Amino acid sequence: MEQQMHYSEDNKFIPITSVTNGVIQEVAPQVYCLPVQVVNVCFVGNPAKENEWVLVDAGMPKSADNILNALKEKFGSVHTPRAIVLTHGHFDHVGAIVELAEKWDVPIYAHSAEFPYLTGEKSYPEPDTSVEGGLIAKMSSFFPNGPTQLGRRLKELPKDHRIPEMPGWRWIHTPGHTPGHCSFIRIEDNTLIAGDAFVTVKQDSLYKVLTQEKEINGPPRYLTTDWEAAWESVGILKHLEPTVAVTGHGLPMYGEELTQSLDNLAANFDKLAIPDYGRFVDPNIN
Repeated sequence: MEQQMHYSEDNKFIPITSVTNGVIQEVAPQVYCLPVQVVNVCFVGNPAKENEWVLVDAGMPKSADNILNALKEKFGSVHTPRAIVLTHGHFDHVGAIVELAEKWDVPIYAHSAEFPYLTGEKSYPEPDTSVEGGLIAKMSSFFPNGPTQLGRRLKELPKDHRIPEMPGWRWIHTPGHTPGHCSFIRIEDNTLIAGDAFVTVKQDSLYKVLTQEKEINGPPRYLTTDWEAAWESVGILKHLEPTVAVTGHGLPMYGEELTQSLDNLAANFDKLAIPDYGRFVDPNIN
């Protein structure tokens, strides 16, 4: 019997919105970033034409109408994409995926290590409210962590690192934040969609999230479970020498600012990213 798509039982609207919410910008040729409350989704290709673009990630819970309205306002109509591609399956990256995938009837691609969280089998670890950080870290117990069921539309990213329906792009396995987290790079110009492998805002600080104050950081602390792998992933992305990076949270970063910031993060990840304390740093903390 075919599994019907559905969200986790704890899925709910999260009332946090940044000053950049809803403002689409083209960060590189045919790569558009749309902030949805406090997370970014990307449109890759030409959304003004049917079947000539791909949606990367699917925003916050209850945000399908926001994404569709932004597409209509920017491109004049809502055209069906070729696919949806996921960096990972946390609630703020799959929040509108059921409505959008059912509306468009398109495949959804993700890394195989992320499948248990996207097939209804396994919940993510509960967010760590004990972690060193700001107010959002303390609020994170309210965030959904249950599994999403994506049914027949869920497809595995090919093992040769191609991204179906995104010619010229490659996926890179960048675990740490989640086991199957992936980032995507366009070979011709080194445009990087980093997901939450690193971010450009201090994501545990409510003030900085709301104002979108730009600074490079490691992945969100309250949901990152493997800090050693996360450090290795940042090193991998640094060596790709991206020219522009769209991250899951925060403003796009370009050129020399990106190069210097990413070099510094990779070299000093233990000081800049890894928290001094928290359940995923010290398993003895309850």
